[in-house]
Amino acid sequence: MSKKVNPATICVQAGWTPKKGEPRVLPIYQSTTFKYETSEQMARLFDLEDSGYFYTRLQNPTNDAVATKIAQLEGGVSAMLTSSGQAANFYAIFNICSSGDHFVSASAIYGGTFNLFGVTMKKLGIEVTFVDPDASEEEISTAFRPNTKALFGETLSNPGLNVLDIEKFARIAHSHGVPLIVDNTFATPINCRPFEWGADIVTHSTTKYMDGHATSVGGAIIDSGNFDWDAHADKFPGLTRPDESYHGLTYTKSFGKNAYITKATAQVMRDLGSIQSPFNAFLLNLGLETLHLRMPQHCKNAQTIAEYLEKNEKVAWVNYCGLKNNKYYDLAQKYLSNGSCGVIAFGLKGGRDTSIRFMDNLKLVAIVTHVADARTCVLHPASHTHRQLTDEQLVEAGVAPDLIRLSVGIECVDDIIDDIEQALNK
Repeated sequence: MSKKVNPATICVQAGWTPKKGEPRVLPIYQSTTFKYETSEQMARLFDLEDSGYFYTRLQNPTNDAVATKIAQLEGGVSAMLTSSGQAANFYAIFNICSSGDHFVSASAIYGGTFNLFGVTMKKLGIEVTFVDPDASEEEISTAFRPNTKALFGETLSNPGLNVLDIEKFARIAHSHGVPLIVDNTFATPINCRPFEWGADIVTHSTTKYMDGHATSVGGAIIDSGNFDWDAHADKFPGLTRPDESYHGLTYTKSFGKNAYITKATAQVMRDLGSIQSPFNAFLLNLGLETLHLRMPQHCKNAQTIAEYLEKNEKVAWVNYCGLKNNKYYDLAQKYLSNGSCGVIAFGLKGGRDTSIRFMDNLKLVAIVTHVADARTCVLHPASHTHRQLTDEQLVEAGVAPDLIRLSVGIECVDDIIDDIEQALNK
């Protein structure tokens, strides 16, 4: 399918093209293993000399069809599915970093990712330096070291809703000879395609808007094919030098623009095994088929509610980049001209305790540990998703103690506002 095809058509049609007599709908290949006629056929698959399916931990036709659709939506050359967004971000970094290496990340990121980078990966000998994404290029550049292997950020940070200046981050990364990895979960490729602004690798928690119905946890990694690993061969020996676990195969020589995803699949997924189940991939595909319809409605509802909250005397502050007085409004007009997402961050006068009481009074809007699906839901990150962080770390991650994360669904916006109003009145 041509890259010029409209995203709406990609959402519905890409990834699975049935032949004569085959199912019109992408089938669930719910099998761990696949049959071959000869031992030699199987051996060639294990040596990466042929493409095909032999074990679902490495590849599965259902998963590959959905990964192909997501790659086309982002404008990338190849993609892989993972069991969660956490796995996607871990693999994206671990694919090019090993013990003794370092990477730089925006500090305004999801609390789980912050903990993964700052605590768990440190135990593996991989260090991270967190930087204020709004800092100058010069200031962010001081965080880089000779052993730095990547720069990471989120298009829209969860839950602070900072808008990443992707072009700025791309310039910084490329000036230091490393790729820019962008988590595009909240914006989705319907509202932003980071590759068009210089990003090299994109990750997703497909659990969120892509699935869209809170049915299945999953993640994805997409490679633009644009980063020249061989130009920085000494930095990325895993891609540019022989892999002894595959008889001395060199990924960049054997797979060209697909080297990064091939290595992530054949090596990292082979050994760590965080696969997405074919059934979850099937559900994800159903979600993707309506992504282009749901995102505009999420954004339309969220804009209306953000404007309502901004005028409400009980509300202390609102952060939604669609508001004209928002500090990220200009960046959003550049990178997110079709809309950002359905998530709003705000705080109430009276602080943390008032925020919690407000949430407990909601009826239509549910308190859940989730975000970005068809139903409107709410969370207090300092008490829930980010409760492992200290107050200092909360501030560093862009999470105010009174911050309420409201994920606006696709219900009638008047009903959502009525529920918010009755909860505020109590």
